[in-house]
Amino acid sequence: MLRPATFAVVLAGLSSFITTAAAGPLSSPKRGLVFTPNATTRADDGIWTRKPTSLTWYYNYNPSPEPTYAGIAQSDFEFVPMLWGAPQKLDDTSFLTTVRSLIKDKGVNITNVLSFNEPDGPYNYGGSNMDPATAAQVWVKNLVPLQEMGVRVGLPACTGAPSGLPWLQNFLTECSKLISTGGKTRNCTYDFVTIHWYGSFDGLASHMGEYSAAFPNKTMWITEYNLNNQDLATTQAFYNITADYFDRLEFVERYSLFGAFRSDVSNVGPNAAMLSANGQLTDIGAWYMGRQATGIDPSEGASLGFRSVTPHGALAVLSALLAVAALC
Repeated sequence: MLRPATFAVVLAGLSSFITTAAAGPLSSPKRGLVFTPNATTRADDGIWTRKPTSLTWYYNYNPSPEPTYAGIAQSDFEFVPMLWGAPQKLDDTSFLTTVRSLIKDKGVNITNVLSFNEPDGPYNYGGSNMDPATAAQVWVKNLVPLQEMGVRVGLPACTGAPSGLPWLQNFLTECSKLISTGGKTRNCTYDFVTIHWYGSFDGLASHMGEYSAAFPNKTMWITEYNLNNQDLATTQAFYNITADYFDRLEFVERYSLFGAFRSDVSNVGPNAAMLSANGQLTDIGAWYMGRQATGIDPSEGASLGFRSVTPHGALAVLSALLAVAALC
């Protein structure tokens, strides 16, 4: 049973959310772009930086920035390099060399770096499939020197599966072994926690709570998330409650919705995509960029007029908030 004070907070949060949703979408400096270009629709790349946009940063799973955005200053659209996985040779420091060159030779103000992408996941599902000991070796050779230069580094982004936390704990143990010398234990450090999630909001909130408990006093980046393969109303409601949730939580430093592609090539279902089949912003895509809804159907790309999701979303929001409060 919810405590009266907790229930009051839940109702206040719901009331505030409905008011915000009814008033229109809000921009947020936390929002970023997971850049996943399609070779056949490269014209879409310019959509994400076309004003007005609330997107302030991006990553592309690579150490080098996209030529598409080369003319945009870091202060306007920050590029965040990623060390996706293990190189073929463990003594390879090409990632370090690339990022260091961006900073020292090209004058790019790199302040944040993302590390391994779903190392606890297999290659066929997009994971980098690394054991913790291997990951620790790559980390020490490529990321520790960047930290010594003042670059902030994120903890590896594991899958949302139960394997994630044990993998990270083993990784930190292996990393500590490598840098500890003379009988004195040292711990590898990180500046923020990075998580991925595909599923319901209550599952997401619970997942975030587990990571906050495991890694206290650290900010969090949610660098991939969405509700995959659901109907449109449910997917829109999920987007609205998560964006509002992330924006309100101080420990959530940044987030990036996985959906910057057309619905006909989406691997998370057509309704989760931010572009329709013919390359127009869907409601979710427009909201994510801080704009008004477009009324564009994700699958057909035909304008159906403005559709408010507040009546659909309100019940989902109340359910989600109650689920979160029940965990308190």
